[in-house]
Amino acid sequence: MKNEPVRNDPVRNDAVRNDAVRNPVVARLLPLLPLLTLLGPVALAATDALLVNGLAPGTPLAVSLAAAAALLLRRRFPVAVLLATLPGMYVGYVWFAPMIALYTVASRRPDRRLLPFCGLLVAAAHFLPNPLSDLSDLKLDRETVQYAVDTVLTTTAPVALGLLVRTRRELAARLAELAGSRAREDRLLAGQVLATERARLAREMHDVVAHQVSLISLQAGALGVSSAEGPVREVSGTIRTLAVRTLDELRHMVGVLRAAGGDTEELTPQPRLADLPRLVADSALDVEIDLGECLSRADSPRARIPEAVERAAFRIVQEALTNVRKHAPGARVRVRVRLRDEDSRELHVEVRNGPADRAAAPLGLPGGGHGLVGLHERVQLLGGAFEAGPTGDAGFLVRAVLPSAAP
Repeated sequence: MKNEPVRNDPVRNDAVRNDAVRNPVVARLLPLLPLLTLLGPVALAATDALLVNGLAPGTPLAVSLAAAAALLLRRRFPVAVLLATLPGMYVGYVWFAPMIALYTVASRRPDRRLLPFCGLLVAAAHFLPNPLSDLSDLKLDRETVQYAVDTVLTTTAPVALGLLVRTRRELAARLAELAGSRAREDRLLAGQVLATERARLAREMHDVVAHQVSLISLQAGALGVSSAEGPVREVSGTIRTLAVRTLDELRHMVGVLRAAGGDTEELTPQPRLADLPRLVADSALDVEIDLGECLSRADSPRARIPEAVERAAFRIVQEALTNVRKHAPGARVRVRVRLRDEDSRELHVEVRNGPADRAAAPLGLPGGGHGLVGLHERVQLLGGAFEAGPTGDAGFLVRAVLPSAAP
């Protein structure tokens, strides 16, 4: 069975680094820490061997010092080193070398089924007399029981400490892994939020800014046509040119934002059905609007329309009117928004325009092709149906069916 590779303890390393920042002495000793942790137990075991066996040459001193020297390889071969320290415990009566070796096995070997066997070997080396022929002289008395308890404590203490350190190391590694996963999830969430906000900004820029700028262009063109003064006509032409250029730049910006974002429901307050009359009045178009009883029944207890549905209906009408100004100037427009009955679960929005007036000059406003696509996405997100296309009389029809919140 292969030995487990040596791994760093993240918690211990962080604590040491923090101490090094606060204490210059610790900072200077930090590079020597691996060497100290390797040689410190060896020096402790060698001191134990010399104190127990003295300086007189002999087998007890030799096996005791050999057990201390074997600790140099305890990290790479923990089980083999433990076996090498047992003669020092049995013959030389040293404790530190086998206890350190047993602690290393408990803290570094992944197979914990090996621990009872290793603990039993250490207990046997500690309890059995040297030579074994004296085993027959053991009696079940108070001194023998005390010696057995001492043997159990000598064996279980390093095992328990090793398991504790190993569990702490695994917990620290798991916490570091969880922290890394959390950081990755936070980055992904931040990217999703950024993409969503970009898409929302793109939709709002197209729906609001494009609508208002197209109105500015239309009013400037009307001013230039109706005025006989040269300076006024020149200024109106400049305003119209700037409006067209602004719409062109806006189209590019919207394309960039939409390419980097997703779609979600708007996060800021938006116009609702009650704002449709104002929208129609500001459009400078020949519009017939039919809201039925939507405004009076939208907030009724049985026919309450969600705000998201009202905003979508407003944007559909707004985009349709903008397209009429772009592509069918002078056309008559009919807007119908109906909640058919109080128990209906559908809000019907329809914007129909006739053919363009041939006498009306086209505005020449740029278009990015995102308007109808954005409307289709809005309606899909709400679970509705959307269609748009030309009619038989050279006009155009935009129709949407949005689910309402009627019970």
